[in-house]
Amino acid sequence: MITINPFSELAEIVPSIAMRLFVVLIIILVVVGTLFDMIHKKNVKYFFENAKKAKKSATKSVNVAEKTSIVLKTVASDVLTTSELDGKRRVAHLLGMYGTVIFWVTSVIMIFCYSTPASVTHFILPLLWHLGAIMTCLGGYWFWFFLRVDVAAEANPWYSVVRADLFVLSLVVTATFGLIWSYLQAADISGWDTLFLLLFILSNLVLFGGVYWSKFA
Repeated sequence: MITINPFSELAEIVPSIAMRLFVVLIIILVVVGTLFDMIHKKNVKYFFENAKKAKKSATKSVNVAEKTSIVLKTVASDVLTTSELDGKRRVAHLLGMYGTVIFWVTSVIMIFCYSTPASVTHFILPLLWHLGAIMTCLGGYWFWFFLRVDVAAEANPWYSVVRADLFVLSLVVTATFGLIWSYLQAADISGWDTLFLLLFILSNLVLFGGVYWSKFA
């Protein structure tokens, strides 16, 4: 199962062009949602105003090499390794983050390069796709049930959901439905595989179409 490209199998009933157009639609939804969020929150205006204030109050001029070094260190520390988080939260975040990146990247590669019935997909791509989805689920569910700040600090039940939870929930649900669909497809369980394919599609639309209302933006 984990070495089978589910999109190549899907191409027997869904044209590859339809899958590619769906990916394009998702990208458009992300761009539009992010732009609306930036306009609503006035992020760009705040960024430039803050940059001007910082430049005026600066006591030392920093050259390009120093700026590049600072950016790289920040990316390596805060983004790639999330060093500001504690142990368990850091592990959960890294699992979810890297799992999601692997899941998305391999999805795009397989859909645009190996989404026909005749496609021969190198086993590493579907293997990474399934591994990425599993990592996303592990990190996401671990965070949701055990590490959420409001649950731990305020004794709220795990099923307490607010709008800010939309991204995490839809992301984990999308990965879960993707794995179930892939299993049912590989096992040739007709009917159920179609149901979870539709749920996988719907959860993707909620995930990427809800960018404006989620933390992702």
